[in-house]
Amino acid sequence: MPRSIWTGAISFGLVTVPVKLYSAVQRKTVRFHQLDAENGVRIAQKRVNPTTGEEVPYERLVKGYEISPDRYVLVDPGELEALEPVKTRTIDIEDFVDLAEIDPVFYDHPYYLAPGAGGAKPYRLLLEAMAETGKVAIANVVIRSKQHLVAVRPQGDVLGMATMLYPDEIVDPERIDEIPDPDEVSATDKELAIAKQLVESLAGPFEPEKYRDTYRDEVLSLIERKAAGEEIAVQPVREEEPAAVPDLMAALQASLEQVRGEPAEKKAPAKKAPAKKPRAKTAKTG
Repeated sequence: MPRSIWTGAISFGLVTVPVKLYSAVQRKTVRFHQLDAENGVRIAQKRVNPTTGEEVPYERLVKGYEISPDRYVLVDPGELEALEPVKTRTIDIEDFVDLAEIDPVFYDHPYYLAPGAGGAKPYRLLLEAMAETGKVAIANVVIRSKQHLVAVRPQGDVLGMATMLYPDEIVDPERIDEIPDPDEVSATDKELAIAKQLVESLAGPFEPEKYRDTYRDEVLSLIERKAAGEEIAVQPVREEEPAAVPDLMAALQASLEQVRGEPAEKKAPAKKAPAKKPRAKTAKTG
């Protein structure tokens, strides 16, 4: 059973809703440890001063912010603690906005909010009010000494909360040189029409259970087989050559026909060149 990682209250206006916070994800990354190949012993990570080669005890470690190569500003832990935000244990709602206004790039980590003791009714009231108005709450909260910008929204019968990135943490796509200029590159009306048909032909409901991390599945299968004593024959890895860029119109049309299950349009056979007369064979001289 999931365990709550934070307890507090949602605050909007003069209303408070006691809540408990639960992580909405459980990462499935396959993690490995570093071992000594000679005896299979796990390697210990040590804090070593590269100048002296000596191990540095934990009590001598300090935090430093690099301001230029090999130049650091040392910061005392007490100085950082003095700057920590006040732990109010409240999710302070600042605004209600439309869900469509939030670009998904701002979302970071998802959580669920469950009602705390005595909070069932105001929790349900807030959830239904947000669901009927189609609004998402933007709020501030302090979790584990760190301030977060969050979005709270109804997800069926539960309130979801996602931590968000701040605007200055988002990379402006205009800084990417390879993004084509729309004034210089544009599709024809026919290309756009076929592309839209292709999108509509592939459209369907979002069914998350359809998708799997096949690499993770294969890694776990490999581990199970090796643990059972199976000898694994490693196949050489071949790098695929980048495919040549096809004719865009032909690729769109072929893709649409493939999705629809239609046979590819047959092209008229090219006219055959007149057959050449075979050359007379000459005798070989020895």
